[in-house]
Amino acid sequence: MTATKEHVSAPAAPRSPKTQGAPRARRRPIAPYVLLLPAILILLLALGYPILWQLITSMQHFGLAQQFGQPAPFVWFDNYIQLFSDSYMWIVVARSIAFCLVTAAVTVIIGVGLALLMSGVGRFARIFLQIALLLAWAMPVVAAMTVWNWLFDWRRGIVNSVLTSMGLDFQNHNWLQNPLSFFFVAMVIVVWMSVPFVAFSVYAGLTQVSSEVLEAAQMDGAKGFQRLRHIILPMIRPVLGIVLLLQIIWDLRVFTQIKLLQDKGSIASETNLLGTYIYQLGVGSSDFAMASAVSVFVLILTIALSWFYVRSLLKEDES
Repeated sequence: MTATKEHVSAPAAPRSPKTQGAPRARRRPIAPYVLLLPAILILLLALGYPILWQLITSMQHFGLAQQFGQPAPFVWFDNYIQLFSDSYMWIVVARSIAFCLVTAAVTVIIGVGLALLMSGVGRFARIFLQIALLLAWAMPVVAAMTVWNWLFDWRRGIVNSVLTSMGLDFQNHNWLQNPLSFFFVAMVIVVWMSVPFVAFSVYAGLTQVSSEVLEAAQMDGAKGFQRLRHIILPMIRPVLGIVLLLQIIWDLRVFTQIKLLQDKGSIASETNLLGTYIYQLGVGSSDFAMASAVSVFVLILTIALSWFYVRSLLKEDES
C-alpha cells in the first residue's frame, strides 16, 4: 500500500510590530466646521459687539454730552459701586425675580394643560384650539396691548362691567393704580402671549410619548393623574426644562407690556421692572453708563438663574 502524505500548511508567522503599524487616528472632516464658520462670525458680530460695548460703557461716565461727541472718561467700577449701594435697585431686582418666577410657573402650568387638552380632544377641536393659540401668539404686542388696555380701562372697561354685574364693587376701579393689581394685569397679559409657545412645544413632546406604554399602564390600573405624574411628565421633562428656562429668561427681561401699562396711568417708580428701569436710566435720565451697568447685571442674573439647568444639560451630554 502506498501511504499518502497529507500536506499540512504551517501557520503563518506573526507579523512584527513594525509591519503591523499603529492604528491610524481617524481624521475628523473639516467641512462641517467650515460651514459653521459664517454663522459663528455673524453671532460674534451681532451678539459679541453689543455686549462688549455695554461692558466698556458701564465703566465710563457716559451721559448726554458723550452722545454729542465729547470723550467718555473711564470711572471703572464706580458705576457698579453706586448701583449696588442703591436700595431702590435691589427693590427692582426682587420685584423682577418674583414676577418672572411666578409668571413663568403659571405660563408653564397653563401651557401643559392646553397641550394635554390638544392631545385628548378630537381632530376638529384640536385644529380650532391650535388656530386660536396661533392667532394669540402671532398678534403684534402693541395691537394686543391696545385691546387689553381697553378691557381693563377703569371707566369703560369690560372687565369692570362684568365684575360689577356679578355684584362685586369694581365700579370705576383703576387696575393700574395699585402695584399689586398692576402686576396682576401684567401677568395676565404676559401669560396670554406666552402660553401658545409653551402649549405647542409641550404638545410636540407629547406626540413622542408611546401610546403602548400608556395603554399598559392603564391596564395595570393606573389612573389618569398617575399616568401623568409617573409616565408622561418624566418622559417630556427635557421639553419642560427648556421651556421653563426660556420663559424665565423672557419674563425677566419683559419690557413692552410693562411700559405700555405704565403709560396708561401708573406710577413708574412703584411698578418698574429691570427692563423699564434700564429704559428710565438710559432714555429718561440720559445716564447711559448706569443703564449699561444694569444691563450687564441683568445678563449675569440671567446666567445665574439658568445655570442649574444648563449645568444639568452639560452633565447629560457628558454621560
